[in-house]
Parts: sequence; structure tokens; C-alpha cells
Amino acid sequence: MKIASYNVNSIRSRLHIVTPWLRKNKPDLFCMQETKVEDAKFPIREFTDLGYEVFFKGNKQYNGVAVAVKQKPTKVHFGLEGEPADADRLVVLYLEDLIILNAYVPQGQEVSKPQFAYKLEWLKRLKEYLQKNFTPRQKLILCGDFNVAPLQIDVHDPKRILGHVSFNPQVWKAHENLLSWGLVDIFRLHHPDEPGQYTFFDYRVKDSVGRNLGWRVDHILATKLLAHKSKSCVIDLSTRIADKASDHAVIYAQW
Repeated sequence: MKIASYNVNSIRSRLHIVTPWLRKNKPDLFCMQETKVEDAKFPIREFTDLGYEVFFKGNKQYNGVAVAVKQKPTKVHFGLEGEPADADRLVVLYLEDLIILNAYVPQGQEVSKPQFAYKLEWLKRLKEYLQKNFTPRQKLILCGDFNVAPLQIDVHDPKRILGHVSFNPQVWKAHENLLSWGLVDIFRLHHPDEPGQYTFFDYRVKDSVGRNLGWRVDHILATKLLAHKSKSCVIDLSTRIADKASDHAVIYAQW
């Protein structure tokens, strides 16, 4: 089994990267965030032509989640429980004995703004959603763009970046609280102390990829039993250095 996650930063603008990657790598599931397209204009055929069924929820300018999957799910659910549901930030697929959650966690803008408090609350609500609907004994994977770099080695300059909405004690605590439900960071399971491994490289930083000035904010998490059966977790930088790329790279795990 191979599962990939990719913040596409507009799916219609990244099809020239996504479709060749799918042909070459043939993941069983391909989770996308920040699709930035209203449902009526989602490029369904590009996925069905490759043998995938795709489930999505989005709008014209912001957010949006989608999952391309080869095995037909038994059930699909969008959004958290309660209001706001944020259906364009979470999609849940039930695949026989496997549950997949694909999340696009709010970025937060600035620590002093209400959007940051909303981000912390969103992470709390996500844990509550897990607690109410699942158990850590199930085979469950939660992946996506979390907008959280959880460790010092997950950013290129921790002293300067400290205090950012994706790298500060409050967001670390919220992320740790989520993992405490019973989740394992699969990338760190296979690369426990390896610095310089990033999934996000800011467009605004000159030659950010070449200089390796990045952040690891995209994650694949799994319940413990499933995580420890995984064979590898890889960040594919070729997807970030491609022509007209997203500011994120694909991350994928294999079993």
C-alpha cells in the first residue's frame, strides 16, 4: 500500500505535476489539500482516466480537499462535527478495515489574530472528532497539510522562525494533544533525528529549495499498530522543483 499527500495550491494549476506522478508512482490513495476549485469545475476526468475515483469538496478561491482512490470506499464524510463544519478542510474515507482522514488545517495568519485561536480550536476539534468516532486500535491514517512544524529540526532556522503561527509553543501543544489520541508521525518514525527534511518552501524566499530553506508541515500520521508496519516515508522534492510547482512537495508512505 502506498499513500501520498500533497498540498497542490490549486489542483488545476498542478495537473502537469500530479498526473505524471500518479502514472509513475501508482499510489493507492492520493490526498490533496488547498485544491482551490469549486466542485463543478474539479478535473474529475484526469483522475478517472488513470483508474482513480476522486472525492472532493472545495470552493473557487480558498481551501479545498480531495482524495483520489483506487478502491471504492464504503462511506465518505466531509467536515468536522458541529459548526462550522469546514467541509472543505476535511474528508474521511472508510475503506473496509482502513480509515483515511485528509485534513487541511487552518494556517492561522498571525498569533495575535482570531484566525490563530481558530487554528488551535480546529486542532482540538479534530482530536474530539477522532475520540468520538474511532479508537486507536483501528487502522487509521490522518494525513495532510497541518500547518505545524512540530520539532526544532522541522524548520531551517528555528531561532528566527520561533513565534510563527506554525512554529510556537501553543501550536506544538495543540499538535501534541492531537497525537496523544494514539497517532504516530510516520516520517519521524523512519527518520527520527534527520534534519533538513522539508515539505514546504516559500515562493517568496529566493532559491528556497536550492538553499534548503524549508519547513516540514505536511504529515502522514497513523495509529500505532499501522504505523509500525510501515516500510518507509519519503518527501519527493522533484514535485517542488518542477516547472510551475506548488510551494509544497509530495510526501508518501509505503506499507
